[in-house]
Amino acid sequence: MNEFSLAGFAAHLAEITVEAEHETRYGLEEAARIVEAEAKAEIGTYQGQAGPFDPWAELADATKADRVRQGFTENDPLLRTGEMRDSIEHTVQGKTAYVGTDNQIAVYQELGTERIPPRSFLGGAAFRKAPEVAEIIGGRFIAALTGQAIPSGSLHIPHSGEGVSD
Repeated sequence: MNEFSLAGFAAHLAEITVEAEHETRYGLEEAARIVEAEAKAEIGTYQGQAGPFDPWAELADATKADRVRQGFTENDPLLRTGEMRDSIEHTVQGKTAYVGTDNQIAVYQELGTERIPPRSFLGGAAFRKAPEVAEIIGGRFIAALTGQAIPSGSLHIPHSGEGVSD
């Protein structure tokens, strides 16, 4: 155990703060890449319930027929040319990571319209990957505080629905 003077302890705290911010940034970047990849992987495959996000409804017969008429496969939901899938990106700004798209059709699909049921690929992906994201960011933060890397899979951070023991 190190012994610190008051000035030494203050310097140590300052160092930990800088390291924690650095590790948090890297953790957010890694987490955003994981959610982005999951969102892209969901395109073209029916998704089940994911927390508050409903399972995807079967494509309407008219939609299936229109897809075939245009030369696409009949039943790959949200996937035609791949343009929408490929528009999904991530960015990290400060202490916040964003995963999304500027594709207007993606907004209609994610949220639904009067005629289109919602097929959440962004929210569903974020929900499915939340435990993994918590472990990544938590592990990096703890590593910064302790000065030691946390071996993969050894950090368990409870998430919604899990109890925390006293």
